[in-house]
Amino acid sequence: MSAVEVPATPVAVEQPKASAASGTKSFLSGGFGGMCLVAAGHPLDLLKVRMQTSTEYKSTLDCFRKTLAENGVRGMYRGMAAPLVGATPVFAICFWGYGMGQKIMRKVYNLSPTDALSTKQILFAGGFSAIPTTALMTPMERIKCTLQVSSGNGAGAVYKGPIDAAMGIIRSGGITNLFKGTCATLLRDVPGSVAYFGAYELIKKSLTNQSAGQGSISPVAIVTAGGLAGMANWAVAIPPDVLKSRLQTAPDGKYTGVRQVFIEMMRTEGAGALFRGMGPALLRAFPANAACFL
Repeated sequence: MSAVEVPATPVAVEQPKASAASGTKSFLSGGFGGMCLVAAGHPLDLLKVRMQTSTEYKSTLDCFRKTLAENGVRGMYRGMAAPLVGATPVFAICFWGYGMGQKIMRKVYNLSPTDALSTKQILFAGGFSAIPTTALMTPMERIKCTLQVSSGNGAGAVYKGPIDAAMGIIRSGGITNLFKGTCATLLRDVPGSVAYFGAYELIKKSLTNQSAGQGSISPVAIVTAGGLAGMANWAVAIPPDVLKSRLQTAPDGKYTGVRQVFIEMMRTEGAGALFRGMGPALLRAFPANAACFL
């Protein structure tokens, strides 16, 4: 069942301009929004990844206490450099891809730039936005997750930073090792982006009762829609995200792919393991994504 109830009537969305300025604006606004998202939510993202890749934590609070005691406050931001640097291109390309997805729908259905897109067309554009970002998102997530599960007290492979981690990953398995988890990233981001952009447009419409880009839309409506869209995203994306985190942080050669991760997890931990990290993911989703859209 979808994370957001979809009405049958067309939903008004941001209409792309005919000029190239629209694509540039989407690129820049998406990039800045991505940096805001990373800065606002990284500590909770770290807790999410640690809970997904280990069975030692009983709850989000337990993970927070142990991580803080082990690594200190600075340790809560371990691995942030990679997504912060990558946020601008990744999220900019994501928003650009969303705009391109809308343009594809307009071309397929012979719609003018002023015609409102239907719900299914919005959802297609949202899912399409995840495809071009995967090439950048996968290595960024690989480095981030590797750093996040590394301990500051000598347990596991400890890297000095993202460059050191990237070089270590490459040394152990070649340049392709940076792209471990590509399929899992697509499994997470395509349905997650469908929920993300679909929920944002639908919730914003219900709060403002007007089309995006037409008239004044209050900051409260934007923040609320963005925050709830983030929660809708993670409600859909958390199971494949668990698989991705397990695959990307496992020792080289342990898994042949995301399918083996799934089979092994079901055999040893059960279906509940697919929802590890849901707590911090949802706690992070509202403020981080509200900051992104604002």
